[in-house]
Amino acid sequence: MTNRLRTFVTGTLLALGLALPASAAPIVVGGKNYTEQQLISEMTTQLLKAKGFDVDKRAGMGTAPLRQAQESGQVDLYWEYTGTSLITFNKIADKLDAGATYEKVRTLDAAKGLVWLAPSKVNSTYALAMRKADAAAKGIATISDLAGKVSGGEKLKFGSNAEFYARPDGLKPLEAAYGFSFGREAVVRMDTGLVYQALKDGQVDVGLVFATDGRIPAFDFVVLTDDKGYFPNYAMTPVIRKSTLDAHPALAAILDDLSGRLDDTVMMGLNSRVDVGKEPIEQVAADFLKAQGLVD
Repeated sequence: MTNRLRTFVTGTLLALGLALPASAAPIVVGGKNYTEQQLISEMTTQLLKAKGFDVDKRAGMGTAPLRQAQESGQVDLYWEYTGTSLITFNKIADKLDAGATYEKVRTLDAAKGLVWLAPSKVNSTYALAMRKADAAAKGIATISDLAGKVSGGEKLKFGSNAEFYARPDGLKPLEAAYGFSFGREAVVRMDTGLVYQALKDGQVDVGLVFATDGRIPAFDFVVLTDDKGYFPNYAMTPVIRKSTLDAHPALAAILDDLSGRLDDTVMMGLNSRVDVGKEPIEQVAADFLKAQGLVD
């Protein structure tokens, strides 16, 4: 149903003193404000529309506002990461493996009316990266190596988005776990997408990245090994309101099918087409769905 037709139908029903049927409301698909999330929200939107659903996409949101919008019923579904729900939303500090993390958040979020569907094999965990040649020259291969250099007096600038700087699984706890501190003056906060270019151009020495970002190999970065296992698993998973799933049970199979086709290699390739190849997100999403035989 188009917005104009929906407005007409709504106005007519209200004039007659009738309520708009719940089935007439579009499914609201949310998404965060970086490439991977914009891609998955666009793929989800295109796929659901191809299956006959009326969809309203609302991408470009921050993590906390998006989750709040879902809990309040303003967003029906979006793809969240298991580690984010575990630590940020549910305040669980226990170190859990991938399977246990998924089961924990699935159980905890069920009490909030949210259903975690089948997790993909995309582990979009946070990571620290350096220019490969620079890391080799400095003898830094792990985060412990980095901590040792910084604690030993090496001045290294760290590029980070504002969210990670303040998150409960972010910079300060990471520094505490590894026993070092960049120092406030050495942390440069910027939008997520700008970190990669700043690292490439030498404006920072270490950058916060997502492990599935296509710019890592394209820009010749190396991801430092998280040798203390600080970062939890961040399996990208479709999460839907139970009330929405009850109203549209077919959504589970559709989203689970899409989820099963995604892994780190696939997602890194798709991200690279957007961030490195500068292809439109809509085109990259459509190409993937067609190649997988999910849409005509």
